[in-house]
Amino acid sequence: MTSIDEIIKREVNPFDLVNLKPGNFWGEQQDAAQTVDSIHQEAITEIEALVDLVAKDHVSRTVLLAGDSGSGKSYLLGRLKRTLNPKAFFTYIGPWADSDHIWRHILRYTVDSLMHNPEGQQDSQLLLWLKSLSAFTKRNLKQRVLNDSVWQLLQSDRKKFIKHLKNTYKSAGIYSPDIFFGILHDLTNPELYDSACEWLRGDDLSEESMQALKVRNCIDTEDAAKNILANFGRISTETQPIVICFDNLETCLFNQNGILNPQPLFNVNTIIHNDYLRNFVIIISVVTDIWKRSSVRIQQADKARLETTIQLKRINLEQAEALWTYRLGALHHQAKPKPESRIYPLTKQLLEQSFPGTKTDPRNVLILGRQEYRKHKDSIGEYLPDPDPEPDLQSEFQLLWQQEHQKIEQKITKIALLSAPELVRMLQEACIALGVKEARPKLLGGKYASYSLSYKHPQEKKQVGVIWTEDSNMTSFYTVMNACQTLLNKRTDHALYLIRAASVGTPKLVGQRIYQQIFTGNPHQHLKPNLPSVHTLATYYSFVKSALAGDLVVAGTTSTLEQLRTLVRESKVLEGCALLKELKIMPEGIKPPLDPIKKYLLNLIKNQHFIGRKILVDNTHVQFSDTDISHIGQLIEQFYRDNIIQIINPQEELDNQLVCWIPEKNIPI
Repeated sequence: MTSIDEIIKREVNPFDLVNLKPGNFWGEQQDAAQTVDSIHQEAITEIEALVDLVAKDHVSRTVLLAGDSGSGKSYLLGRLKRTLNPKAFFTYIGPWADSDHIWRHILRYTVDSLMHNPEGQQDSQLLLWLKSLSAFTKRNLKQRVLNDSVWQLLQSDRKKFIKHLKNTYKSAGIYSPDIFFGILHDLTNPELYDSACEWLRGDDLSEESMQALKVRNCIDTEDAAKNILANFGRISTETQPIVICFDNLETCLFNQNGILNPQPLFNVNTIIHNDYLRNFVIIISVVTDIWKRSSVRIQQADKARLETTIQLKRINLEQAEALWTYRLGALHHQAKPKPESRIYPLTKQLLEQSFPGTKTDPRNVLILGRQEYRKHKDSIGEYLPDPDPEPDLQSEFQLLWQQEHQKIEQKITKIALLSAPELVRMLQEACIALGVKEARPKLLGGKYASYSLSYKHPQEKKQVGVIWTEDSNMTSFYTVMNACQTLLNKRTDHALYLIRAASVGTPKLVGQRIYQQIFTGNPHQHLKPNLPSVHTLATYYSFVKSALAGDLVVAGTTSTLEQLRTLVRESKVLEGCALLKELKIMPEGIKPPLDPIKKYLLNLIKNQHFIGRKILVDNTHVQFSDTDISHIGQLIEQFYRDNIIQIINPQEELDNQLVCWIPEKNIPI
């Protein structure tokens, strides 16, 4: 028999498992068992009704989803996707780095989302959408008596495939029908599928890939991106609706000067309606306060394009108690005897005292649960020299960082998955966090302005320009190189860095010759970024977006962007970024960072105050699945021998031992 308090001593705080930082709802796997169905059920019902309506008449509609920070907007979108995916295709549109690229950003994120396989399906949403087009589902009598379906007949013949779709949708006003329908055919070819997806998402492909796809141009303008997205709607009259979710927009409703500028997004929404793009359900998720401030800046005609506004309601204390019940359920299941209260060690009285108005937001409930659970755990642990130690901000931030970094590593498998404007914005934010002065975007002029930024070198005080392009197409590369030459002819005070992992072409190409003239000597240099550097920059940028949205919670406190920058500098999490070192933004002579596994172990112990040894090993192994469990055990033994940690009951079997942090040990982690 194991009492609930004995379980609490050894287990990780269950409220720490809640990532209070929002993310891409498509990439997050929600646990249906952890859902309180009554929370925001009225919003789900209303949106589902809207999806059903669009499925019937195929007229696009837009809903504004407003809620306070911590009200659960992103989680609600994930729940919608999980419950409604059988009747709709879902896409996620995250914040964009540059409003000048908004259509290209939307197209890229739309195709990325459609490339995911819905739960229980072998095909991607994109292939399911393609197979559900009326061109393949409506057959005449002659076709129905054939053994093969129209889809199977046309799949093997590209010309017939294109002709059939052109005849079926000749009145739909398809943009570049031969090219678009040819790309749709290439989606059916496993050897061309990836290249076809890359073309659809707007990647600037190599000449070889374009030749294989039988196209001469890529989607490199806002107008082309808008029209390709429009094609999806114009031929989707018989398919399930496509739900486009704009989430966490607080980071991009402000222009570069920090002034609210929501108009670009609502221009997009109005065009979708004015151009009669059919079969879309647009969900715009935004913080209520920011919506109130920004709505006055939106033209009345654009506001009229909102079908409905859904304001998320605050939850009541019964729902708050249910949240606690779900979080504590796994611990209670292990206990014998079972606690009398389903929310032990928490109480209903605690909810009533903390929320006297009987209404609150889910995040507040989870933060309160985390704090009070921690207090109870510390009170039953006689091992702590300080009976009520303050939560350690740095250890928790670094745990959150490692958790987010792991997600980024799984998501970004190659640099080219990110657009140049995103890469430049990530680098800009890292520069600002490290105290670099005058970090501004768009050093170059013209078409590729958003591929560049400038800043004042922190040590040498000179002006530095950075151009980051991973476009495979050599014509695009020439244009960027030519823009660099034009810049240097006008501004001789800049030292330029070209950041590019992709090829720079062969000597016979004009772009390569300009590259040789500029970037193979001094003071201008070519840096080849590695994928880990991009993972580091992307991790920090993810935190930036959360902080700007007011959704970054560390140690129970909502952190501002300035507080995040302080945490980053103090934690030194950016010091491992090789690209920042090559740019000489990081000073020389920095010690190599602590081994990630050691760092995680120490942070988890410090964050939990004390924890079961087996739980510590298991959690670390989940985080670092390629590491042998025995190695983790050896690290714990080394910490014990070095008197960094205390093992409360070393005489017990390993699985029953408790590990405790020694506060006096100031270990740099």
